[in-house]
Amino acid sequence: MSKNDKRADEIIEETMRELYGDLHKSEIRDSIDEDDFDEDGFEEFDEDDHEEISHRKAKKTHAAGYDEKPDYEDFEGEEGEVESDAVKEASKAYKKHRRKKKAGKVIGTIVGILAVVYIGIALYFGSHFMFYTKINGNDVALKSVSQVESKLKKDVGDYVLTLKESDGSTEEIDGSDISLEYVQSDELAKCIKQQNNFLWIISLWNHPQIEASVGVKYDKEALADEVSGLNCMDKKNQTKSKNAYPKFMDTRFEIEPEVIGTEIDEDAFNEAIKEALDGFQSELDLTKEGCYIKPDYTKDSQEVKDAAEKMNSYLGAKVTYDFSPKTEVVDSSVISQWVKVNKKMKVKFDKDAVKKYIQSLASKYNTRGKTRTFKTATGNTVKVDGGDYGWCIAQDSEYKELTKNIKKGETVTREPKYLSKAASHDTMDMGDTYAEVDLTNQRAYFIKKGKVVLSTDVVTGNPNKGNATPPGVYSLTYKARNATLRGERRPDGTYSYETPVKYWMPFNGGIGFHDASWQPTFGGSRYKSHGSHGCVNLPPSVAPKMYELVYKDVPVVCHN
Repeated sequence: MSKNDKRADEIIEETMRELYGDLHKSEIRDSIDEDDFDEDGFEEFDEDDHEEISHRKAKKTHAAGYDEKPDYEDFEGEEGEVESDAVKEASKAYKKHRRKKKAGKVIGTIVGILAVVYIGIALYFGSHFMFYTKINGNDVALKSVSQVESKLKKDVGDYVLTLKESDGSTEEIDGSDISLEYVQSDELAKCIKQQNNFLWIISLWNHPQIEASVGVKYDKEALADEVSGLNCMDKKNQTKSKNAYPKFMDTRFEIEPEVIGTEIDEDAFNEAIKEALDGFQSELDLTKEGCYIKPDYTKDSQEVKDAAEKMNSYLGAKVTYDFSPKTEVVDSSVISQWVKVNKKMKVKFDKDAVKKYIQSLASKYNTRGKTRTFKTATGNTVKVDGGDYGWCIAQDSEYKELTKNIKKGETVTREPKYLSKAASHDTMDMGDTYAEVDLTNQRAYFIKKGKVVLSTDVVTGNPNKGNATPPGVYSLTYKARNATLRGERRPDGTYSYETPVKYWMPFNGGIGFHDASWQPTFGGSRYKSHGSHGCVNLPPSVAPKMYELVYKDVPVVCHN
């Protein structure tokens, strides 16, 4: 190494020491990033760096009163090596500072250029439509008013409005068929003025969609003719919309969505066509523009949701009818068929369906008035018709009771409401305890728990005078002591007959059992000549016994 080279290294080393001292005093050393240094230390210093550091060194030494030729003896050995590392750190800190300074200048320049460009674009959009702008679905991006108008004037000759219908089909209205013309207006200029051109950058992701009347005129009568000739306006091609409604699905009611039909709302359709023409739109979607008559209720209507909720609450009911030993059950599978909604989305019962079900129960279990096969006390089998005894469901009352159970969501086991009852639901509905009158053989019996406990001759109604005792199965209405039996009432207030009896047991209106002290004999054919007005005459000695055996509602079987 030459002396000159050596001296240069010494000057640089001394200068770095002073810089290091300054950095050390100001605590800059703590912020220096050692990764910015190269392994070779000073090799990256250029001549300008060298001169600047020398100049700073001279100023610092002069201000401190140092001699320009410091003594380096104290920096020999290990201490010299430590100071050399410090100098490297100081060098790197200085380089980092210079790089940041240069970077700041570059960034500032870029920001300035971008600002100028942004403002320039904003000024441009003061007279042009912004990026991705569409008017009535037509692309006008980056065009001026005059450019858009020129395009509209050119396009009006080929203009066609395409109608998109709900079933996927399309129809067209040709501009030439309605004498469509473009009429210049200030509408487009207004649209540009309404743009916030200094926020043009937003249009890059929020594409402007403008609805505006661009200025056209046409023959309205010709348009009306064109519209009336469209297929979609033909009533034969239209179907009505259907409301959303609760529909039973497996186990519960779910909302079935509405169906939009093809029945045209003429007012809305004509208005939509006018707006499409005024806006020079190329397409009109009849569904989106609400040109069809909509259903009154959709799947989102609260009325539909409330109805579904109520109907599902009804499904929680379970009514078990007791027809011992048989039962009939009304549960959700049956109820779901009865519950409906009306046009106002109010929950109601299908009254006909519910009554039809109750009627089916009556047909199956009613016995009153039906022909019975009866085994007599003497062991014979006879057919017995008529009478008011037997099971008979009160259908109107039962309808009210059943629907009330369902509305409350009740689980109950009960009998249906009856007009009349019998002793049993078996084939022999009068059970094993009843009174029997054999009209042919003029005998009466009382059977208790299947055994004959009373048997007697009787005299029944005289058939030759039209007073024959009617056959049939009846139930005892009541029983009373010391009654007076009366015939028809005459105009003068008297009766055709008045007969006092000690024991009175009616079972068919004014016909019943009673004692008959005036009859000298009973049985045989006496009833044909000296029969009663229809009652069953008992011997005075038997009447008290029969009176003790019978009770209200006990069956009475009269047969031939």
